[in-house]
Amino acid sequence: MGTESSAASVEISEPLLHNSDDKIKAVESDDDDRIPEWKDQITIRGLVVSAVLGSLFCIITHKLNLTVGIIPSLNVAAGLLGFFFVKSWTGFWGKLGFSVTPFTRQENTVIQTCVVACYGLAFSGGFGSYLLAMDERTYNLIGTDYPGNRAEDVINPSLWWMSGFLFVVSFLGILCLVPLRKVTTFSVDMDILWFYFDFSPTYVGCGLICPHIVNCSALFGAILSWGFLWPLISQYSGVWYPADLGSNDFKGLYGYKVFISIALILGDGLYNLIKIIAFTLKELSNKSSKQSNLPVVKEALGDESSEVPLEQKKRDAIFLKDRIPTWVAGAGYLGLVVISTATMPIIFPPLKGYLVLCSYILAPVLAFCNSYGTGLTDWSLASTYGKIGLFIIASLVGSDGGVIAGLAACGVMMTIVATAADLMQDFKTGYLTMSSAKSMFVSQLVGTAMGCVIAPLTFWLFWTAFDIGSPDGPYKAPYAVIFREMAILGIEGFSELPKHCLAMCVGFFVAALVINLLRDVCPKKISQFIPIPMAMAVPFYIGAYFAVDMFVGTVILFIWERVNRKDAEDYAGAVASGLICGDGIWTIPSAVLSIFKVNPPICMYFGPSLSR
Repeated sequence: MGTESSAASVEISEPLLHNSDDKIKAVESDDDDRIPEWKDQITIRGLVVSAVLGSLFCIITHKLNLTVGIIPSLNVAAGLLGFFFVKSWTGFWGKLGFSVTPFTRQENTVIQTCVVACYGLAFSGGFGSYLLAMDERTYNLIGTDYPGNRAEDVINPSLWWMSGFLFVVSFLGILCLVPLRKVTTFSVDMDILWFYFDFSPTYVGCGLICPHIVNCSALFGAILSWGFLWPLISQYSGVWYPADLGSNDFKGLYGYKVFISIALILGDGLYNLIKIIAFTLKELSNKSSKQSNLPVVKEALGDESSEVPLEQKKRDAIFLKDRIPTWVAGAGYLGLVVISTATMPIIFPPLKGYLVLCSYILAPVLAFCNSYGTGLTDWSLASTYGKIGLFIIASLVGSDGGVIAGLAACGVMMTIVATAADLMQDFKTGYLTMSSAKSMFVSQLVGTAMGCVIAPLTFWLFWTAFDIGSPDGPYKAPYAVIFREMAILGIEGFSELPKHCLAMCVGFFVAALVINLLRDVCPKKISQFIPIPMAMAVPFYIGAYFAVDMFVGTVILFIWERVNRKDAEDYAGAVASGLICGDGIWTIPSAVLSIFKVNPPICMYFGPSLSR
């Protein structure tokens, strides 16, 4: 018995591709009758469901992006609704006596991949951040006389150039990391990611999905800013800044709100960027001394655990069965680089071709860092990489077009690194569900193509129906102002900020670094109660209302977990998906009614008391 166990252990711990073609075929033979070929995993019904769900999630993402700027992961909802729709489809036709192709988990994985790729462009496409920061409304909101804010640096949204921009940059992130698909497969779970209550189902649903620490951090940031900091600064009106300024003038209280939140975001992003790069380099150095082609953890095995590595080998064999030729990805990347280098200066004249080319040379390195970091921490820092590109290009171009060039470069970098991270996560999902890597790759391409059309169209629905960017409306688009301010800051400097604003920004920037450091060095029983600066920063600018809604969601989840933890773990995601999707679906008739100027007969609103 001991000899057999030892032999099994040696057999399992061999390198996956060490002359093991026969072994792979042997492992595959058990599942060949159950796992469809990669072409059969991509179905017409799956693509139809993907387009419908992609449109729905684009609308949800736009609504969140244009209101609070926080986008929770909707991957679970995509997989859940994809399963529901196709299962209902097959069940309906089956009851009518028609023969239908069985619904497999590989098909469901393809649907989820396609949907995530589609709605991901609603975020990384910059419809609530860098693209909207270029428009005339954001320019006027900052102030026509604000230093560095020029009328020449305005490009208003248009369906044609937005779709064209997405088509020339979105596929680059997918193609640049295909040769590294075997490196970045796995992830570990980490919690990285005005006072009134409007009971928004979307935000309550977000509270159910987001970790407790994220929701509590947002509420803590709301209390700190709107409960203490802003009232305190307001007492110095007329001393630190002119008292007669408008509510959206960056030389007044508004400047403190925006730049202190930026300081927190940049401090948090910089810390995690450095940490992830260090983590990545450490893992690469560890793997360079190993023979493993996939980052599979080798475990000490006994007789009773021998089924685990057999299952693992089965996944490895299926994942490596349909290889994607490296030359295809390389040729596609180079071809798109040539096309993009020629077309980007046409869309954004200040962004010269050589700057675009330099961005694409640097992009694969940053995309790898981001995708690997996402695999390690489950947290994509695409927006942080975009901000780095924004500051670099804006400072290089200068005052003559630096704002538009910086924002466009931010979009290039952000879109590439975000889609690359999505692809690596999809490969991980495909590996775990025994789906073909080739079907994952093709569905990512199809989903991205859908997103290049659907994301601008669904954004246009909001743009034509609502007053996007209005500080008094529901769709404030907070990050549009922040991104344009960052671009101006890249070319103008800090001289125009109100008194003590820069010192406070430095203080909060350092505080973000220190808080993150404490979260990493303190024991888990202590660090789990230390707030996340990124989550704290959002209500600093937006307001406290959404933090209250999300906290209601986390309280519901907390009580649910105490009453029945298993039910909470099983159904909380489904309940949150229902709240978010239901509220998102209502956006469609609401937008249609707004287009036709149909107003509700009654409107109830709860605001802060005006009494002192």
